[in-house]
Amino acid sequence: MADPILELTDVRTHFPVHSGFVMRRETGSVKAVDGVTLSVERGEVLGLVGESGCGKSTLARTIMQLVPATSGTVVLNGRNLATCSPDEILGARRAMQMVFQDPYASLNPRLTVHATLAEPLRVHRLRRPEDVDARVTELMELVGLAPRFRRKYPHEFSGGQRQRIAIARALALEPKVIIADEPVSALDVSIQAQILNLLSQLRREMDLSLIFIAHDLSVVKHISDRIAVMYLGKIVELGPAVDVIERPRHPYTRALVSAIPTADPDVERTRQRIVLAGDPPSPLHPPEGCPFHPRCAYALEKCKAAVPPLIADTPGRVVACVRLDEI
Repeated sequence: MADPILELTDVRTHFPVHSGFVMRRETGSVKAVDGVTLSVERGEVLGLVGESGCGKSTLARTIMQLVPATSGTVVLNGRNLATCSPDEILGARRAMQMVFQDPYASLNPRLTVHATLAEPLRVHRLRRPEDVDARVTELMELVGLAPRFRRKYPHEFSGGQRQRIAIARALALEPKVIIADEPVSALDVSIQAQILNLLSQLRREMDLSLIFIAHDLSVVKHISDRIAVMYLGKIVELGPAVDVIERPRHPYTRALVSAIPTADPDVERTRQRIVLAGDPPSPLHPPEGCPFHPRCAYALEKCKAAVPPLIADTPGRVVACVRLDEI
């Protein structure tokens, strides 16, 4: 990476499982994130995709320090967030903000739009009281909302408008990194396009770095420079967005790409969908070796022996598969 603004090294987030009422003891742990290493360059959009339950949202919350990492490092602008004090974390969040999936739940229903956008400015003391109104107006115009709506409450807006408010709130502190956790999955298709175009525009105008989390590869391809594919808490493929979508290498990525619908009915009738057998294993009891081998059509005995490392395939592309040269 030429100039990474965010670096993750072997990040693990495990949640302990306890049993017993009187004598409680730890009987295991849910390995939601299990050894993730990646970087985000300044001004880059990194797409993070995978099935529901693969650990995408937990990884996002770990980066934000909303959920503490069990081990590993999260380095933002050269500062390891895992060793920061609460006051230092508060300061670091000026440079890194998050847009959550559900715009109906991520906004406080008791606060008007003005109060929602003014709150981070007051907490971080970025504006004098007399300048807050002007900044709120600026933020609303930035995301395409009329300032006359500032006194309205969240329930008075549509889903797309609420997500614009959430994006404006994330931009209030002028961050350098925004983590968007499935920001369009709860919206209609036409509204999805508007939000994606808005994020792309803001990224160019404000030189933002963006981690865009989704399970829809067609949406991720539209906005991302690179794509990381996650399965059962691990990154199994990482590379340029066009390469990952058009020439997937890992068997799991191939299955995800085969599920992307096409607009051409003739192509849609002739293409073959890769249907994976069974369900994803539980992160409480992950399989030995490659986490994907129980569902992989190419699995061999050696796949059960050890977790495959990320192997360089082409420039800027890594894949976690021991049979990379054979399939």
